[in-house]
Amino acid sequence: MTYPNLTLTLDRGELLCQGNYVDGAWRPGRAGCRYPVVNPADGQAFAEVPDSDETDARDAADSAARAFEGWRARSARERAALLKRWHALILANKEDLARLISREQGKPLAEARGEVLYGASYVEWFAEEAVRAYGDIIPEPVRGRKLMVVKEPAGVVAAITPWNFPLAMMARKIAPALAAGCTVVAKPAEDTPLTALALVRLAHEAGIPPGVLNIVTASRGHTPAVVGAWLEDTRVRKITFTGSTAVGKGLARDSAATLKKLSLELGGNAPFIVFDDADLEDAVEGLMAAKFRNGGQTCVSPNRVYVQDGVYARFAELLTARVSALAVGPATDPASQIGPMINRRALDKIAAHVADAVEKGAELLCGGRQPAGRDSPASTYYAPTVLAGASHDMLLAREETFGPVVALFRFATEDEVVAAANDTPFGLAAYFYARDISRVWRVAERLETGIVGINEGALAAESAPFGGVKESGYGREGSRYGLEDYMHTKYLCLGGLKQ
Repeated sequence: MTYPNLTLTLDRGELLCQGNYVDGAWRPGRAGCRYPVVNPADGQAFAEVPDSDETDARDAADSAARAFEGWRARSARERAALLKRWHALILANKEDLARLISREQGKPLAEARGEVLYGASYVEWFAEEAVRAYGDIIPEPVRGRKLMVVKEPAGVVAAITPWNFPLAMMARKIAPALAAGCTVVAKPAEDTPLTALALVRLAHEAGIPPGVLNIVTASRGHTPAVVGAWLEDTRVRKITFTGSTAVGKGLARDSAATLKKLSLELGGNAPFIVFDDADLEDAVEGLMAAKFRNGGQTCVSPNRVYVQDGVYARFAELLTARVSALAVGPATDPASQIGPMINRRALDKIAAHVADAVEKGAELLCGGRQPAGRDSPASTYYAPTVLAGASHDMLLAREETFGPVVALFRFATEDEVVAAANDTPFGLAAYFYARDISRVWRVAERLETGIVGINEGALAAESAPFGGVKESGYGREGSRYGLEDYMHTKYLCLGGLKQ
């Protein structure tokens, strides 16, 4: 099917890929089924991709398994050189990749360009880390032995990515896997397959050998069959997943039969704490950066904002002024700062959280609805919102809102707010603003999260470990720790050495 009224203009039209990539070739799904890719700004389909099933998933796993021995045998420098070529191609095609992200995911074009650079930074980082997968020499306990530790690739990796960062999340998983010597089968989110397919095309152009990287697309209805085939396959030795805690628990449970290595970056419920000694202007800017990136659709987005009594009113005033000024609109408008939500389900959840909060006594300071002129039945825009007087009996205190909604909670003491911040099964990220250095260290140590932003709202960096604790998952992405998650540790004991 073609969509003549919704042409996506790319400098390189061949980057609009609409097939699976298996064993170095583009192909349709075995069953011939396809599903549409929709622009969230207007609900209109503009492309379509294979709706793959377990047969396609097994084909991809077969290809990755055949390629594994040859890829792992390549020197680290050879793998690094190919990753560097891939990185260069990503940068050279930044504009086209950003257009794809904006069209299928909805984020403004300037932000999409930022995602391309962010995702590319992981490819570059792991190209450089590939040659640093060091082992160890252990002092021998008795004479005549040598004890060594070496690192080996885990095997075939299945990468399952979310829709909110369709390029960055795919790059953050594929790059360390390839750097470690693993081969990959990947499935992007139903809503945002095109960016991932374009990324894989560039990997092909960089010279990544056939079978080393494979990708299949699938609708929500067919995703369990695709992922299930990989969970059952003993040759798939690692699963890396970013998404909901419920799905992550299912993957952990269903992978137990083959004891696969798992990296799970799951849901969050991030607290953002403003103490009365904080620089309020800095705290507002930090919250804006942390909360409204991608319209609040990020796993580290602050979900509960705690403000101490003495500065609560002033902080609410400053924040409301900043949030009210945000421009909402499509990626095609250069002035847009907040794009559409990914789909109607996301919009309905946001609206339900706001309605529940207001019903339970929250005060609406701004927003709280779809913007005027962008409230058609097909529209998924939501106005940036600030709610004062939030309480812990509200839905938004217990669930991720995943949208442009700030809920302000009032607190009195440090002990009170730390207890409230930790009172959640999740533990991905936390933020706080304070000047007292003793308080900084106390609070940083007491927060039960894998990531803490201290007087800073922008946390992510390719050189830093990204991941959570508790029901936010385990494993780390980025940094040297992210490479280790794709490797096994092997101990060698060499005896019989004459002294």
